[in-house]
Amino acid sequence: MFGLALLLLVGLELKHFIADYTLQTGWMIAGKGNLAAPGGYVHAGIHVIGSVIVLLLARVPPTAVAELAVAEFVIHYAFDFAKVYYGHGVDPDEDAQRFWALHGLDQLFHQLTYAAMIYFALRAMGAV
Repeated sequence: MFGLALLLLVGLELKHFIADYTLQTGWMIAGKGNLAAPGGYVHAGIHVIGSVIVLLLARVPPTAVAELAVAEFVIHYAFDFAKVYYGHGVDPDEDAQRFWALHGLDQLFHQLTYAAMIYFALRAMGAV
């Protein structure tokens, strides 16, 4: 079980880095915080696609993968939306502490989401 949990953790962490720091574009960032703009939805969708790949490679049952995908999409979008809402107008040059605290809190919430996803994936596999 430990090996499987570690595989899921590393896979989701790599996916997170790729989705947040290499595939995220300016129009996606600009669309966060606006329910009518597609950017935030596309960004959350990229995260979900990556997670689905990781979960399927780990042989998580497809039903559990589908449930986790829907949950991650909603949760990821909500966290990003909240970050923009509460961080609106925060200039990283003028209020660096608040900017980085909001960024860190956002990242912490995403990491806790992965911890929950790993737990539910392992449970769906009968490993916990």
